Amino acid sequence: MTINKGTLYWSRGCVTETGKEGETVSCRAVKNCHKLTVYNWLRNIPADREYDIFEVRFKNTRKGFYRNVNNLDLKEGDIVAVEASPGHDIGIISAIGPVAELKFLKANPNVADAKTADIKKIYRIARVVDIEKWQEAVAMEYTTMIQSRKMATTLGLNMKIGDVDFQGDKTKAIFYYIADERVDFRELIKVMADTFKIRIEMRQIGARQEAGLIGGIGPCGRELCCAQWMRNFVSVSTNSVRHQEISVNPLKLAGQCSKLKCCLNYELDTYLDAWDAFPKIHQIETVNGTIFLQKTDVLKGVMYFSTAGSSQMFPIPVEKVKDMINSNKKGEKLELYVDSEDSDSEFKSAVGEDSLTRFDKSRKKRKNKKKPSANVAATPAVVASNKAPNNKKPQENGNNRNHRRKNRQKNVNKKNES
Repeated sequence: MTINKGTLYWSRGCVTETGKEGETVSCRAVKNCHKLTVYNWLRNIPADREYDIFEVRFKNTRKGFYRNVNNLDLKEGDIVAVEASPGHDIGIISAIGPVAELKFLKANPNVADAKTADIKKIYRIARVVDIEKWQEAVAMEYTTMIQSRKMATTLGLNMKIGDVDFQGDKTKAIFYYIADERVDFRELIKVMADTFKIRIEMRQIGARQEAGLIGGIGPCGRELCCAQWMRNFVSVSTNSVRHQEISVNPLKLAGQCSKLKCCLNYELDTYLDAWDAFPKIHQIETVNGTIFLQKTDVLKGVMYFSTAGSSQMFPIPVEKVKDMINSNKKGEKLELYVDSEDSDSEFKSAVGEDSLTRFDKSRKKRKNKKKPSANVAATPAVVASNKAPNNKKPQENGNNRNHRRKNRQKNVNKKNES
C-alpha cells in the first residue's frame, strides 16, 4: 500500500491521518459509522463492580468478546490489539461494562459464569506500527477478492466469493463464499496460499449474511436490519405472510437478499395471539338464512360475512359471532342484526394504495353538445319536441320576486282605499 502524504484514510469506521512524511499521525474511531452499532443504555448507571469483558468489532458484522487481563484503561472507540490464532488482530471496542457482559452471556447460553469463562485476551492499545500494518492489510482485501474469484472460475468451482477479511497482522484472511451445493475447495486453498502467502480460512454464508456484509437501505428508508443490529437469522416462511393476511407479492415481500424479509417475523406473535380469539368456522345459520365467512380483520376483531349469491359483505364482531355459534350448537338460530356503526365500516385492502397516480386530480372530459346546423332540415322528432308544451315552471330569480311583492302591496293599498 502506498501511503500518500497528508491523506485521510477511512476504513472499519475509523479515520487515519498521515503526516508530511507519510507516517500515521492519529487514528480514531467514528461513532455510529459502522455496522451492528451498540447503544450503551446503562451508561449513566454506576457499576456495582469492575467488568473485564469487552466487545470488540472487526470488519462488517464480525465481532468477538475479549478479557482485559492487563487492566488497561479502555473506553468505547479505542483501537486495540487482541489475541488471534495465530498472531494478533486489530479491532475497535464497541461495548464495555455490564452491557458487554450481558451480550456475552446472551451469545453463549451454555456459560454459567462470565468471570470464569475461557475467552481470548486484549493485549494492548494499538500502536502506530500496528495501525499502519492494519491499514495495509485492509487495502489488500479488494484486490485479493478479485483474484480469488478468478482462481475459483479457473478451477470450475460453483461458488461465489463475496468478501475477504484480513487479520490485522496480515498473516491470515477469511474468505466468505456462497454456494448452493457442497464445494471441494481444497485445490483452491493450495493455489491461494501459494499466491498470497497467508493462512486461508473459508466460511460459507447464506444470502441473508451476504446482505448484512454488503449493507444497504431497505424499502422502509432505513438501514438494513441485518447490517445494523441483527446477528442471528430466523427462518421466514410463507406462513408468516398468511397469518398476517398480507397479499402474496414476491416483489414486495422479498428483500435485497431475494429472500422473504426478516421484518415479517416482527409482528407475527401479535397476530398469532389475536388469532386465538377467532373461532374456526366458515358458515353460520341464522333466521335470515346461511351466511358465509369472507374475510377477517384480526386487529379490529371483526369478521366479514355475506349471504349466498350476494357479493356485499357486512361486518360482525367476534363476540356476536361466538354467540351465534353457541346458538347453532343448541339448535337455535339468531336473527341477523348488524349495528349501523359496523355496517358503515368496510374492509379495505392495502393493494393499490401505493399507486403513483392516487394523488392526481381526476380530469373530467367535457362533452361538447353538437347543435344542429341551420342548413340541415329539422327532423320530425325535433319538430315534435319544439311543439310539445313546456310544463316546467319558469325559474324564479330575485327580480321576479321583487315584482310580485310590489303587485301585492298595490292590491292591498287598493282594498284599503275602497
